[in-house]
Amino acid sequence: MSSPTIVTALVGLCSAVAVASLVEDLLSPLRSVRGPWLARFSSAWFAFKTWQGSFHNVNLDLHRQYGQIVRYGPNRYSIGDVEAVKTIFGLGSKFPKSTWYIAWSDPGEHNTFSDRSMKRHAQERKWVQASYAMSSLVHYEAFVDNCINLLKERLQEISSSSKPVEMCHWFRCYAFDVIAVITYGKRLGFLDRGEDVGSMMAAIDGVIDYNSITGIFPTMNRLVAPLIKLLSPGAGGGRGSLTKFTKARTLEASANPEEPMSVDGGDGPQALPQLSKFLAKHAADPDNFTSDHVDQQCLVNIAAGSDTTSISLSATLYYLLKRPAAMAKLRAEIDDATARGELDENPTFKQSLKLPYLQAVIKEALRMHPATGLPIEREVPEGGATIAGRYFPQGTIVAVSLWVVHRDRSVFGEDADEFKPERWLESDAETMSLMNRFWMPFGTGSRSCIGKNIAMLEMSKLMPVLVRDFDFSLPEDSSAKEWDTQGCIFIRPASFDVLVQPRRKKVEI
Repeated sequence: MSSPTIVTALVGLCSAVAVASLVEDLLSPLRSVRGPWLARFSSAWFAFKTWQGSFHNVNLDLHRQYGQIVRYGPNRYSIGDVEAVKTIFGLGSKFPKSTWYIAWSDPGEHNTFSDRSMKRHAQERKWVQASYAMSSLVHYEAFVDNCINLLKERLQEISSSSKPVEMCHWFRCYAFDVIAVITYGKRLGFLDRGEDVGSMMAAIDGVIDYNSITGIFPTMNRLVAPLIKLLSPGAGGGRGSLTKFTKARTLEASANPEEPMSVDGGDGPQALPQLSKFLAKHAADPDNFTSDHVDQQCLVNIAAGSDTTSISLSATLYYLLKRPAAMAKLRAEIDDATARGELDENPTFKQSLKLPYLQAVIKEALRMHPATGLPIEREVPEGGATIAGRYFPQGTIVAVSLWVVHRDRSVFGEDADEFKPERWLESDAETMSLMNRFWMPFGTGSRSCIGKNIAMLEMSKLMPVLVRDFDFSLPEDSSAKEWDTQGCIFIRPASFDVLVQPRRKKVEI
């Protein structure tokens, strides 16, 4: 076929697609819903904003400009009415995940995050959810303490140079090693080396950002994914390092399925890693809970658990540094508990729950900066649905943004854009109930993040130690401005340089 013929064919194809999109839009009962002009005809606008890492803020601005319902793609609608949360995600909801999630597993496969089948997901989540209950996770506290002590050592070493510390990186090293020891019974070594071991961080970032974009175009993902797998086999790169580590630990655990792990192999507290629990489930029901389920659950733990927790820890410290009065109030609470003998050198989770201002600070930081920046998409089920006073036909993608819900003034007040931990302690009962209902940094409903208890355990144990034992400050050139962020679905700080010194007047334990 000659070049002019190819060009003519491509122009004709593009024209046909454009005409089809125009006709579909003109016939749509949702044609009057406003949004960016290009988003009416193509998902390219949404993909570009996602690639820029700015969609969480763009979506906020769109709702403030257009109201409760905003079009962000030809068949994609962001809902700003908080009451829609119950309709879309509430108990008994029939809204499955959208096609965007297909990209988060290989074609023909699924995991607890990507599975669009509500029935299958409910069954498979039951198989593993006991391992994520807080009653199970507290048995790992000694292992979290071990990672906290290593992080303290690294910060003390770095502080001697008087140079800024990239805290998001160190928070991620901490989160990586904690989730690894809980999952596999062995740290990956990030805190020991302070670097991206086996390029796993870079690999996970690349996969997450790639999936965030290609999920917008599920047809393209089905075509491209097999090609990428062929050209980039899993044996190489950071993704291969993580897969190799997972398989090695699986072989070890299979050989000794009931052997508990101990801190650094010592004689301290012991517990079975989650991998051993998953293997026991596989041994009991190999036809349903397959070896692939074991591997996938471990990999989902690492990929999602390390990034989101480090972002949340960074946000908590960042907002404390931006509001020194809150930092002072939190430190006073921690010092007082320490002086009374109610806070150990490594605080237990139970002790942290008795620090109300600490819990309010964490809760407020997660409200201000939920790790997930993209809207949480669902597909309207058979029969359609009325949402925010508008009818949406079957197959329409409707979504709720955590950033939009968490800044809703009808729920969180006129100061919803401000970091104010006191709102969680001083509000009346009715307001508190309303805020708790729409505080959803880990999602909500049956598909909420299964690892949320791990994140809360890590944060609640680490933050009191850092605030009690170190002095933090922002460099002068960054203290007066907001931090820059990046990332597609997970909104990470582009850089989070902090000056850190061991605290001189630490309260003795």
